[in-house]
Amino acid sequence: MQPWYVYILSCADGRLYTGITTDIERRISEHNDPTVKLGARFTRGRRPVTLVYQQRLQDRSAATRREIEIKALSRAQKLALIEDPDLSIERLMEYIPAPDFPTGGVILGR
Repeated sequence: MQPWYVYILSCADGRLYTGITTDIERRISEHNDPTVKLGARFTRGRRPVTLVYQQRLQDRSAATRREIEIKALSRAQKLALIEDPDLSIERLMEYIPAPDFPTGGVILGR
């Protein structure tokens, strides 16, 4: 069975984009290539994009579930995940944005 990946891209304007694919290199190339119409509409006007997070999963179903979990996170939570990819969704849900902290937030109970 072919592995699937969930990934997060950082766009030129600083926004984050989350998606799934079976081939990370090809997909980033599609996002960045203005002649290819396969890149997401969201990223077309925000090129170039840079890969900041990826996670390998066993199948499309698992990748889709993880994508949905990540898309439900706040920007601060996504940045915490990018900084520490081993954080679970449960730990990320404890992430409290705090603008006066240099990292933008704190994880409770750490």
